[in-house]
Amino acid sequence: MTATADYKTLAERASQELADATADEAIRWTVDTFGDDFIVASNMQDAVLIDLATKAKSDVDVLFLETGYHFPETIGTRDAVQAVYPNVKIVNAQAEQSVAEQDAEYGEKLHDRDPTLCCNLRKVVPLRKTLGNYSAWVTGVRRVDAPTRANTPIVTWDDRNGLVKINPIAAWTDDEFNGYIHEHGILENPLVSIGYLSIGCAPCTARVAPGQDPRSGRWAGQSKTECGLHG
Repeated sequence: MTATADYKTLAERASQELADATADEAIRWTVDTFGDDFIVASNMQDAVLIDLATKAKSDVDVLFLETGYHFPETIGTRDAVQAVYPNVKIVNAQAEQSVAEQDAEYGEKLHDRDPTLCCNLRKVVPLRKTLGNYSAWVTGVRRVDAPTRANTPIVTWDDRNGLVKINPIAAWTDDEFNGYIHEHGILENPLVSIGYLSIGCAPCTARVAPGQDPRSGRWAGQSKTECGLHG
């Protein structure tokens, strides 16, 4: 069997064995199984997943998609994460083109005219290239985030990127998630406190009114609901 086939089989088995695993159990399994050969993804909305991961591996690699379109507060949160967790290695995945180079080829504000293409160029392709250096990645996807994520397993095979995908907090409710932040004093992007409840690139992220779906602030007014990283 090829290494890919081996890992796919591993993921399928773990999907059953870890179906009811706690976040700590899922992360410990990841560390025990992959050692240094995995990366934790973060959009720097908060450091919940990073905090959980560093309890099992203090020098974990953390993937941040540096799209060139982030809020200053998001970049500040990334820098604060490095200060609070000095042993982590932040891997800034960047697009092949700068924003200026993309504007020159496709025209300005591609995100307004074709957000799917913009996400592909600045997120999906850099993600896939970076994940090619690892055998597994850990994400903060939760089932309550969106209907498209309602059946998210704890462990799965990521066929799109060709590696094992672990979602340790998939089963967490909003109360459990926010409780962890408050109980442990976890870093949180300051934009959250003023109504930005699902933070992506600045041009495509808006405040959310009280009671609204947190992801309604992403690509507001468009049919798009996912950037292509998870679905």
